[in-house]
Amino acid sequence: MADWGKIFSRGNVEDRRGNGLALGGGLGVVGVIVTLLYTFLSGGTLDLNQVLGSLNGLTDQQNSLTSSDFEGADNYEVFASTVLGSTNDYWTQKVTNYQGPKLVLFRSATASGCGLATSDVGPHYCPADKTIYLDETFFQELQQRFKAKGGDVAEAYVIAHEVGHHVQNITGTMDQIAHDNTQANSIALELQADCYAGSWANSVSTLGVFEPGEINEAVDAAAAVGDDRIQQSVTGQMSPETWTHGSSEQRVQWFNAGYNSGNPTACNTFADL
Repeated sequence: MADWGKIFSRGNVEDRRGNGLALGGGLGVVGVIVTLLYTFLSGGTLDLNQVLGSLNGLTDQQNSLTSSDFEGADNYEVFASTVLGSTNDYWTQKVTNYQGPKLVLFRSATASGCGLATSDVGPHYCPADKTIYLDETFFQELQQRFKAKGGDVAEAYVIAHEVGHHVQNITGTMDQIAHDNTQANSIALELQADCYAGSWANSVSTLGVFEPGEINEAVDAAAAVGDDRIQQSVTGQMSPETWTHGSSEQRVQWFNAGYNSGNPTACNTFADL
C-alpha cells in the first residue's frame, strides 16, 4: 500500500453514503414526493433531472465533511480527501488561481448539478457544480467484472482522472469541445484526463509515496476501463464506432505519457485530430 501519510493536504469531501438517495437540505425523498405531487396536481410536465438538479444547491450539513472536519471519518474518507488534497497541491502549481473540486461519496444514487448521479454511471465529474461523484463500490465491480487488480493507487488514479476533467472545465477545454462534439473529441478529452492523472502521479511518486512497482496498479486500472475491454467483457464483441473513452492501449499510452513526462503540457491528445 502506498504511503499516503507523506501527504498532509486535504481536499473537500462530502459524505452522503448513509443517506440513501441523498438530495441535500434535509429534503430527501419526501422533498421529491412533494415536488412530484405539485407537478401532477398543477397539470405541469416533469423532468426528473431538472427536479433533482434544482435541489443541488441545498447541502446536507449533517453528513458534510471538509478538510478541517475529519474527526470520526472512516479510512476511505481520509484516503479520498488525501488524494484530492494532493491533486490540489499539484494543479495549484500548474493553473493560475486554481480552486479544487468537491468530491461527494455516495451509495446507489444522489442528486448532482447534472441531474441524478448513480452508481451505474461510475465515478464521474459534473462541470455544473464542479464536483466529482464517487461510489467506491465501483472498484469492487472493476475487479470482479473487468478483472482489474485493484489497489489504492488504482483508486487514486480514478480520482485524479476526474480531477483532470475539472482542470479541463476551468481552463475552457470542455467548452471548446462542446462546440465541436465529435466522437474523436470526446475520446481525446478522456485520454487527456488520463494523461493529467499520470502527470499528477509523477509528482506524488517524487515524494516517495509509491512503493516500487505500485504505479502498475494505475496502469492496470487504465487498461481495465478501456472501451474495447469493457465491450468485450459485456457483449463479447467490440464496436469502435461507439467508443467514448478510448481503447485500453490508448488509455495506458496517455497515462504513461503524463507519468513519464511529469508535465501536463505533454497531454495534447487533440494534436492528431
